[in-house]
Amino acid sequence: MKPLFWIAIAVIAYVYVGYPLLLAAWARLRPRSVRRKPLGPDAPGASIVIAARNEAHRLPARVTNLLAQDYPGPIDIIVVSDGSTDATRDALAPFGHRVRLVDIPASGKPSALNAGVAAAAHEILVFADARQAFAPDAVRRLVENFADPAVGAVTGELLLDCEADAAMPASTVGDSVGAYWRYEKWLRRRESAVWSTLGATGAIYAMRRTLWRPLPSPALLDDVLAPMRVVLAGARVVFDERAKAYDRVEADAGAERRRKVRTLAGNIQILGLEPALINPFANRVWLQYVSHKLGRLVVPYAMALALITNVAIVPADILYVAALVAQIGFYGLAGYGAWLARQEHGDEADQSGRTDRLRVRHDERSGGGGTSRGAAAPARLAVRQ
Repeated sequence: MKPLFWIAIAVIAYVYVGYPLLLAAWARLRPRSVRRKPLGPDAPGASIVIAARNEAHRLPARVTNLLAQDYPGPIDIIVVSDGSTDATRDALAPFGHRVRLVDIPASGKPSALNAGVAAAAHEILVFADARQAFAPDAVRRLVENFADPAVGAVTGELLLDCEADAAMPASTVGDSVGAYWRYEKWLRRRESAVWSTLGATGAIYAMRRTLWRPLPSPALLDDVLAPMRVVLAGARVVFDERAKAYDRVEADAGAERRRKVRTLAGNIQILGLEPALINPFANRVWLQYVSHKLGRLVVPYAMALALITNVAIVPADILYVAALVAQIGFYGLAGYGAWLARQEHGDEADQSGRTDRLRVRHDERSGGGGTSRGAAAPARLAVRQ
């Protein structure tokens, strides 16, 4: 049991301590720069692709944000409506020819991105989501990296509101997401300096059209699969934190848990879609991929093994007693954090419900004291929408 315990501890320690230290030393000793070039009037054209389903409420602000980009070359914006049943077409109508709308049956994001790329007119593909906003120079900063012929794709930096706005009220979910995201970006900077990142931020990344391969419709993580295909083609995927997008943390522990499960499932799925990733002769960033992506998949099993074997050998030595206490304390704190997050979400829902009821009462009073219960229902529906 003792060897199994120490193997499990070694795996966990390598993934979260050993690999980051190795990566930091590697990036410092053997950094690879990117030969960026400021853009002029001859800047390459960029096609911005957004996959959207029922995003009519967000698209006008999003398109306005993209049209305001400080980019010297031609830009076209393609919005792919993935089976939308809302007023997406009406929301985009005021923009006229400046936005191209592609309607497809509900097929999922990978199919929507494939349709958007097929409709794109330019050599650089920029991928964005409907929810976030770009900094005014985001596209310019992304495209500057393609002056280096070794670069095949670029990911920008997604700034969450818990990072960008220190005045925001604290949130357990927001704090945990922010800490995780800062750690991920720390790794991404150094992986980029060594050679290539192991994926992109779906809200802001770009790639050469010549390196695009249509995505399989079941793909869960397009922003990992597409960039890793660029790496397998022999090109770099670099991280440029000058290219910024902004987003809000969804303060919902359930949504964050679903996101993590989807990420875990997507990383497993990619092994089936691109088995060459685990071939050290085909994947130039094999060590980073195994340490970062595959290591994360193995850690939950290593943690379970460490706990089970620790319980079995705990009488052997005071060291194992201390290790068991530490593990129980860790899981206890994790459980307490999850409980706090659920409480916060419940409090927010209760507050939202109280606000709705107050507004409905105000509407009833404004309409006169004889307002019927049937007349109040539409007001309540309007408030909740």
